[in-house]
Amino acid sequence: MSNNLNARRLNMSAFAQQGVPLVELTPLQNMERLAQEIHGPAPDLVINWRASGELRERSGVEDDVWVRLEAKTSLPLTCQRCMGTVATALEVDQWYRFVADEDIAMAEDDASEEDLLVMTPQFDLLAVVEDELLMALPLVPMHETCPVSPVFSAGEAELAQPEEAKPHPFAALAQLKKPK
Repeated sequence: MSNNLNARRLNMSAFAQQGVPLVELTPLQNMERLAQEIHGPAPDLVINWRASGELRERSGVEDDVWVRLEAKTSLPLTCQRCMGTVATALEVDQWYRFVADEDIAMAEDDASEEDLLVMTPQFDLLAVVEDELLMALPLVPMHETCPVSPVFSAGEAELAQPEEAKPHPFAALAQLKKPK
């Protein structure tokens, strides 16, 4: 970690005042929810991310704390067409403005282009990095062109079996019409 800052317990006001970016290489295994999305084990994967804070003046009140988060990685996901591994690049570049409490965040959220986060004494910035990467995942990961043609076999076994001759629905009625 750079500058002896802990991304899991960060004082965002002090971080923004300091103005020194936090640059990290975090192992994927430290992001449990994101690690569950990958295809197979990948113990050597890392997330390259950077956070920089700044104070922006606001007339008549305290300065606003802003943080820019940038993250980049490539994850092996499961192609939903061929079920093989597809390398998927993920990028995040997002600004956040910190507010005092949840009520302010809810009141200002619709009018704000930036994302609003609630200021806490020890903010978990690494959780925000993981959240953003999870939201950046494609809904349906797929190769542009699969290296192996997918085999579509659902229901083919049933179609290949010869259909048994089914009795005519009115055959039982015909038996009733016959004289005894």
